[in-house]
Amino acid sequence: MNALTTQSPAPRIALFSGNYNYLRDGANQALNRWVEYLERHGVAVRVYSPTSETPAFSPAGTLISVPSIAIPGRNEYRLALGLPRLVRRDLEDFQPNIFHLSAPDVLGYAALQLAKKWQLPAVASVHTRFETYLKYYGLGWLESTMVRYLRHFYGSCAEIYAPTESTARTLAAQRMSDTVRIWGRGVDSDRFSPAKRSDTWRAAHGFGVDDVVVAFVGRLVLEKGLDLFAQSVSRARQRGLAFKILIVGDGPERDRFRKRLPGAVFTGFLEGDELARAYASSDIFFNPSTTEGIGNVTLEAMASGLAPICANATGSVSLVSHGVTGLVSNQCRPDDFVDHLLHLVARADVRRAMGQAARSASLTYVWDNVLRGLLSQIQGVLSKHNTYSTAESSAPVASLQL
Repeated sequence: MNALTTQSPAPRIALFSGNYNYLRDGANQALNRWVEYLERHGVAVRVYSPTSETPAFSPAGTLISVPSIAIPGRNEYRLALGLPRLVRRDLEDFQPNIFHLSAPDVLGYAALQLAKKWQLPAVASVHTRFETYLKYYGLGWLESTMVRYLRHFYGSCAEIYAPTESTARTLAAQRMSDTVRIWGRGVDSDRFSPAKRSDTWRAAHGFGVDDVVVAFVGRLVLEKGLDLFAQSVSRARQRGLAFKILIVGDGPERDRFRKRLPGAVFTGFLEGDELARAYASSDIFFNPSTTEGIGNVTLEAMASGLAPICANATGSVSLVSHGVTGLVSNQCRPDDFVDHLLHLVARADVRRAMGQAARSASLTYVWDNVLRGLLSQIQGVLSKHNTYSTAESSAPVASLQL
């Protein structure tokens, strides 16, 4: 096949994802927006990911299915075991000049090794802090090993992209990469809006006009802080606090979570305008997760005019200004969250003022702006790579020979 030219080329991006569309989550929503943006601006992109026969939504762009198996104990997720020959042939035909890795899984590692073989730059976006998951499954003793692996994986990339400044600082402190950039997030402030609030929707779900509704939105998995949420709600009720609970989402912990939250309303997964109504028809958003890179649900709640209560953790601390757009728990303990719940449930004026401030703050998170910035960074990587390659040799940058 033809080698790449020595001139700085237009991006031809091969994107590798562990879950591009078979389950809906914040990471793949961002990736689909990225691909949609690239195609809208004439940039060639091709996506490689495990797939399922029952995807959660139609994918943006061209999606190439990578053979995968269900992950034992978490069979809602799939794991690609590498890059088989047919997938490599598709990559060769596509002729990418940069790899975008969105997860440090087996597929991501295989793609990273292939990028090295083909002498192509690889960049990685960081969507969650995988090392923090282990403690929720009794594997905390493996965290240092995971950090070493992540340091090797991300350190082999030309650049890595964090969703917030707080996450970037943590990645830099962990020595994950010498080049940590920001790829922020946006929110659809027309869809997620206080205007979507509906007393009819509230009544249909058993909420009275004067009820204070505390919402949780996300996958029902341990690493989302479900234990902290349930403990905090239980202690708040023991202190005589009157409020209602709304749980939007589903996952393997649903039954256990429901038992710990008697009287809570569980809607399952919602999307589109129905999800927007659920946010806007609530009064407080409670996200105790400490594992996320940004917390897209927090940003959606803010755009919906809710005052959020969050953990002082990467992501949330970059979104929520304590005492202005919401409340942040420094200790991330149930009693701290209870104090915040007590304050916002009892003070309608405070939560409304914070909700208005949160809405205003969310309007600065514009998708086209952040995606334009990411594309500029990708072009910068290609330019540097091309300059380095041509300085090393007068030969073409790379030949994609298998």
